[in-house]
Amino acid sequence: MRFNTALLHSAKLGDENTGATLTPIYQSSAFYQPSAEQHEKLFHNKATGYSYTRINNPTIVAFEERMTNLEKGVGSVACSSGMAALTNALLNIVGAGGEIVSSTGLYGGTIDLFHDLEAFGIKTTFVEISDNEAVEAAINENTRVIFAETIGNPKLDVVDIKALSELAHSHRLPLLIDNTVATAYLVTPLTLGADIVINSTSKYINGNSDAISGVITDSGNFKWDAERYPLLQQYKMFGKFAYIAKLRNGLFRNTGACIAPQTAFYNMLGMETLGLRMERCSHNALALAQFLESQEGVKVNYPGLESSPWHDIANEQLHGGYGAIITIRVGSKEKAFAVMNKLTIPQIVSNIGDTKTLIVHPESTLNAHSTEQEKLDANVYDDMIRISVGIEDVEDLIEDFQKALAD
Repeated sequence: MRFNTALLHSAKLGDENTGATLTPIYQSSAFYQPSAEQHEKLFHNKATGYSYTRINNPTIVAFEERMTNLEKGVGSVACSSGMAALTNALLNIVGAGGEIVSSTGLYGGTIDLFHDLEAFGIKTTFVEISDNEAVEAAINENTRVIFAETIGNPKLDVVDIKALSELAHSHRLPLLIDNTVATAYLVTPLTLGADIVINSTSKYINGNSDAISGVITDSGNFKWDAERYPLLQQYKMFGKFAYIAKLRNGLFRNTGACIAPQTAFYNMLGMETLGLRMERCSHNALALAQFLESQEGVKVNYPGLESSPWHDIANEQLHGGYGAIITIRVGSKEKAFAVMNKLTIPQIVSNIGDTKTLIVHPESTLNAHSTEQEKLDANVYDDMIRISVGIEDVEDLIEDFQKALAD
């Protein structure tokens, strides 16, 4: 099936018992069992079923199955937020004394998380992820994972997933990719060699800013070394599901990072139009970026522009567009604030992936806790505005920006 058909038909939908076309919301915190023996089997992974929504729930399972199909993995775990998903994905394989090699082009909250992990004995080395020599030089005997965002937010650097995965695997390390900005509409990292994919599904998957959640999807392909990842060895019996099995039976369950059934339902509604929205948003973003590039005193960063240093890899790796995020620099923080305040269509919101166009000043908000060097490495400047382009008529957006920049 092609992308939009698969979104609607590749996973089991609705309810066979009633004929409902949508998966019901099982708004139940717990599920009864027919016998004590069956209950025991559930807790020892000897039977399928549901006992407690913190562990799993039929509505959540339906959403996880759709995300697994979308990202072309073997299994997914839905979490309460994108940050919860990232935290669980990393701590499932990195413990005290372990290290992470990460791209510098990251969302500010992710940088903050990596600093929080230092208190647990986990160190992160930040590198220019497109520089293979720098990545290789950062790897040592304690490295346990390489991490990057498909399209850095807000750096907008496009990662060469195939090359990075080959480098990671040559060192027997898994590659973990955050695919939030690109989504599977533009690229499926697992098919290019990545091992684990994270999506903050609060963004484009949901599409309406009405729910917070995140999803971890595993490829099932990585061969977990017993010496480096000893805690995974007791789950070898699950084969390609070892990573997911360890997560479900440990950290995810015990930290209570579960998604709500209502949220899973909202996400399933939203993702049915993911392809249509991403196509429109990407089209609008390219048109708006081309216009903004023609404006005097405005520096534009967008992978779809030939001026972008990541334009060639974007052409090679992305399909169906270049994403919906643009950043512009306008000369000063005061000018950036003035432009933001004069715009009438975009809303000042610290989110991306909505149907509506959203703007934010990352330097004073999302990256407020980053060091000056971290801001510089992430291409975050005090005169920069991040634009998450929506599905409005692009002519209206262009006219709005033209007026705001001219005043």
